[in-house]
Amino acid sequence: MSFPLLTATAALPAVGAIATAAVPAAQRTAAKWLALLFSLATLALAVTVAVRFDPDGARYQLTESHSWIAEFGVRYELGVDGIAVALVALTALLIPFIVLAGWHDADPLETGSRRWRPTQGFFALILAVEAMVILSFEATDVFLFYIFFEAMLIPMYFLIGGFGDRAHEHGEQAAATQRSYAAVKFLLYNLVGGLIMLAAVIGLYVVAGNFSLTEIAQARADGSLDMATGTERWLFLGFFFAFAVKAPLWPLHTWLPNAMQESTAPVAVLITAVVDKVGTFAMLRFCLQLFPEASKWATPVILVLAVISIIYGALLAVGQRDIKRLVAYASISHFGFIILGIFAMTSRGQSGATLYMVNHGLSTAALMLVAGFLISRRGSRLIADYGGVQKVAPVLAGTFLIGGLATLSLPGLAPFVSEFLVLVGAFERYPAIGIIATFGIVLAALYTLVLYQRTMTGPVKPEVSAMPDLRVRELVVVAPLVVLLIFLGVYPKPVTDIVNPAVKQTMSDVQKKDPRPEVEAAK
Repeated sequence: MSFPLLTATAALPAVGAIATAAVPAAQRTAAKWLALLFSLATLALAVTVAVRFDPDGARYQLTESHSWIAEFGVRYELGVDGIAVALVALTALLIPFIVLAGWHDADPLETGSRRWRPTQGFFALILAVEAMVILSFEATDVFLFYIFFEAMLIPMYFLIGGFGDRAHEHGEQAAATQRSYAAVKFLLYNLVGGLIMLAAVIGLYVVAGNFSLTEIAQARADGSLDMATGTERWLFLGFFFAFAVKAPLWPLHTWLPNAMQESTAPVAVLITAVVDKVGTFAMLRFCLQLFPEASKWATPVILVLAVISIIYGALLAVGQRDIKRLVAYASISHFGFIILGIFAMTSRGQSGATLYMVNHGLSTAALMLVAGFLISRRGSRLIADYGGVQKVAPVLAGTFLIGGLATLSLPGLAPFVSEFLVLVGAFERYPAIGIIATFGIVLAALYTLVLYQRTMTGPVKPEVSAMPDLRVRELVVVAPLVVLLIFLGVYPKPVTDIVNPAVKQTMSDVQKKDPRPEVEAAK
């Protein structure tokens, strides 16, 4: 029996969560180091998964299958394609940086605090989320995926509501109220989406007789499972609604700005760079594979919603006073690009969307974590409270600029390649949609450069005159992200080589071929 590598990759952070929570209350530093150790070990296993994965091999590799609830046809089935490998690697890569960046975020506010193990709980919850996200990327049993898709909401609820941002312009009581509101809103939105998905999962079982993604997809492809048109469309809508909430897609997005605003910067990164990727990933894995005809039927409406997300998110980002809310609305715009690429139904669009998931994770992590370091120094999230930071903290300002330029997809940085592929892929089949979506790039340049100008340039405000530059721990967090943004901006081949075969197979699932050029190349 081969070593269950996929199970180990997900189980290790779960064990780490339990071990970290069990550290004695007085040993906060030990809990931090233990969480970091488990996150690094998980990263090593994720790298092993990527190395052992053969892009030219079978679609799903490193598979595991065991009977679980035999009476209902539920199996413990895992397997990864190229898209899942890339996202497992992204998740495992970001968690150590999230742990390091949040090193002091759960420390008691006063000496001798008797709060219940705040530090241990904070890092244990982060590792628990990592385990559930990785299992969501690996699961090829629909019911197994649903369990972890929903279960990750619980630790996220406590991370948002119990370990919120301390930089608040109002009093502690008002801050606690807003954190509670953001956490409940996050939970309710996603629970509603999950309950609708549960009805669709049950309906799928009634139609297909099992929950195996590979078996159902194969049956759809060879014609042995023929769904009625109406049934397929209703099931598709049940799945897509839950994924659109998680993504988030306009108009189901409103929980994200509140959740990111009230979270610590590392938890905000966990939300938008890790957890939200499960939604867009699931659109590729489940919606397109299980319901190909319904996916094509819904494409025009989804493309319109994606373009609205792109423009709406960017416009609202321009007018934000709060740094975190600005990044949140920018992320809504970026998720619009990802969904546009998925449902453009072209290989370039879907390759760009998958690459965008990875690159958005890196760029948002870089920008938000540096913003978190900035906010922790000044004690304010308001853009107006800053000015002239680049004169007193040039390294902080420089890394903030690189994260911002990556967010606006500057050529030479990783997001440019993915955004370019998405727009080209959309334009190939839907020229008008591609043209409208391009305006999102212009707006991204506006909100990013205005943010940098207002916070980093101009006269030095007295409140930031003594602001220290990035410390060693903070540099360890930011420097690798900057290097990856530059490296993948110049040479994205390591990621595209892994994801492109999976994209071709997804295109085959929906029986779509790339449009032929209207003008033939000269011979």
